[in-house]
Amino acid sequence: MAASSGYLLGKEIMSSAMYERMRANPKFRQLVSTRGRFAWTLAAIVLTMFYGFVMTVAFNPQVLGRPVTEGSMLTFGVAAELFMFIFFWLLTAFYVRRANTEFDAISQEIVNEAWQETRQ
Repeated sequence: MAASSGYLLGKEIMSSAMYERMRANPKFRQLVSTRGRFAWTLAAIVLTMFYGFVMTVAFNPQVLGRPVTEGSMLTFGVAAELFMFIFFWLLTAFYVRRANTEFDAISQEIVNEAWQETRQ
């Protein structure tokens, strides 16, 4: 719920001064930097794999049509897509786990420190 002097956090109002203290905290800059690097690294992995697959489809499609083993109905293309689906799901779970543990804990520390500074 918005208020004229800030935003509701639990039962307390977060003021603009508190936001400024949070932004000035070195932990905040470190959090933004670490979280950004982590997200961009995962995005690069996903894009590299996905576009690598698309490039294989475009320039060497016969590789994807080959069976994984002789006499198998499963092709490399289907196996690669299944692997990518599971791998991307695991990367998402990895990001969510890290965000919910490490990043949220640091965020809470930053908020608590800013809150203590504004109450003094």
